[in-house]
Formats: sequence, C-alpha cells, structure tokens
Amino acid sequence: MKPLEASKQAPRRTDSLRWLVARLSRVALYVGSFPMIPFQTLAQVRSPDGSMITLHEHDGEHYIKHNGRQLMSTIATVSELLLADLGCRELQGMAKPRILIGGLGLGFTLKRVLELVGPGAVVHVSELLPEMVQWNREFLQGVNGNLLNDPRVEVLVKDVFKVMRNLEGERYDAILLDVDHTPSSWVQAKNYRLYDRAGFSAVHQAIKPHGLVAYWSAGEEPEFVQRLSRSGFHVQSYEAKAHETAKRAVHRIYLGTAKHLPPVPAVKAAKTPKASAGSSKPDSARPRSAGRPSGPGGRPSSPGGRRREAPKVRHPFISPQMAAGLAAKARRKEESRGASKR
Repeated sequence: MKPLEASKQAPRRTDSLRWLVARLSRVALYVGSFPMIPFQTLAQVRSPDGSMITLHEHDGEHYIKHNGRQLMSTIATVSELLLADLGCRELQGMAKPRILIGGLGLGFTLKRVLELVGPGAVVHVSELLPEMVQWNREFLQGVNGNLLNDPRVEVLVKDVFKVMRNLEGERYDAILLDVDHTPSSWVQAKNYRLYDRAGFSAVHQAIKPHGLVAYWSAGEEPEFVQRLSRSGFHVQSYEAKAHETAKRAVHRIYLGTAKHLPPVPAVKAAKTPKASAGSSKPDSARPRSAGRPSGPGGRPSSPGGRRREAPKVRHPFISPQMAAGLAAKARRKEESRGASKR
C-alpha cells in the first residue's frame, strides 16, 4: 500500500477509544477541581405513626421530607404565603384577631400572618412534633425560627384536630391548615379526620361565625370540595404556584366560610396566582326545601325516584368546567347504579 493511501484511511477504533478516554479523564479532573456542595441531613425524627421526618440543608436552602418525599422547602414558599393572605384577608384592621395555624413547618405561613395582623393579635401555632419546634429554634433561626419569640405567638405542641375539638378559650377568626400533602394524602394516618365530617365539625366548633378556614393542598381535590360544601361551608378554590418561576400552578388553597353567611367575594391577590373560583355572585338557584333529600351532585330527588335536572346556574365558587365534570360524573354513577338494579 502506498503511503498516500495509508494516510487517507480512517483512524482505528482503538485509537478513537484512547482519545475519548483521555478526553473524559481531563474533563473529570476539571470537574473534580470544584468541590461538590453536600446535601446534609441535619435532624430526623419518627412521628407517632412511624413515619420518618427529616430536615436537610443544601447550599443555604432547607428542606423537610416525609419518608423521603419532599414536604416543603425554603425555595418553594408561594403557596404557603398565599394560604395566609387568603385566610387572613378579612382581619386587616381588626383590633384583636385570633388565628390558629395547623402545622409549623418552616414558618413561612406564620411569617406572613404576623405581617398582616396588628400588635393585638393572638396567633396559636399547633404543631404535633416537639422536634419540629426545636428544629426551628436550633437550625432555622436564620429562616423563621426567631418568629417563635414574637409576643403574639403561642406554640401548642398538640394535634390541631384536638385543639379545635377541645377548644380552650375564645374561638378563632381564621384557621389555616397546612399539615398534609393533600386532603387524601396524609403525613399522619389519623389526619384523615381533618377532611371528613369529624374535622369539619371541629372547625365549626372552633371558628367564629364570621371566620374563615383555609386548607393547603399540593394538588387539586374536587371530592374534598364537595365534602366541605356538604358540611355547611361555602368553598372557594385558588390555584397557587410552588415558586414564582413555576410554569404551572399545581397547588391549591381551599377557602371555606359558614353557609349561614353570604359568600365572601373571590379576590385576586397581588403577585399571587389567579383564583380558580367562579363568579363571586350569589347563587340564583332556588333554595332547597328543608328536610328534602338530595340526590347525587346536589340534585333534589323526586318522590317517584325520577331524576330531576338541576337548574342551569353558575356556582359561585366552582368553575363551570368543574361543575359540568362533577355533574357528568354523578349522572354516570346514577346510571350505573340503575343498570345494576335491573
């Protein structure tokens, strides 16, 4: 073979592999010259039901995890602040409001509440785990831990359900609950009580007639909205982003007011995600007769068992799309029940 022809040949595979290995080695040495920031576990505790709760720090940010699943962090606080904004929106100008916060966490809801209310306010923070309170005092002083020393704040190391059910003292003007992932995904197994009839009854008992209750949820929970509505509350649903730069608003804030009062108008808070509530106008539907049973989806049941069509009105808090979806689901359930009887 002539030298010229040999020079035109493609490089051998072994030569290419040697070149690639050498290249990767240089890259590894370059990257290795920069120290990696460790993800530190600062503390951990077993909850009463055996779940593992852990506190972490990484590059100046803090995280709390539940069985390895992130529960909250200092980089995703928009929805926690919105929980306080919505729950306390009727308290501005009130001389001595009383607020109950269920769940201390990293203290961002508490921080916002203290910014909104005056010096005469009473803010109770119900936290099940004493270790969580200690973490805020020991590891999270630079976050919101110092807020626990505010004279308006009293920490109750108790289950918030028991605080509401066994109320001591005056009722609250606002109750803010942020203790679980969602109303159907609980940090503690017994927290299911907060989202059924027993929990709603405890809220009615602990809140003043004009008061507001706000629930934080990591995702949409239409069935919870229905349960809360059937338990004597007007319900508003607000979308919330996890952080300012998030593309989607996946979190939800559910706001409830007693049905003996007119619905509180929906609001759009400044620099917060839009509320997913429908029209704030009162429902123009004719009120149901007292004692008359109602069928699925809130439709009155006729004496003969025939299905009656619900009035075509816009619900004051649930969007038309959600209302249509819930109505269709109820119709399918009723039809399947009738088919099974036949």
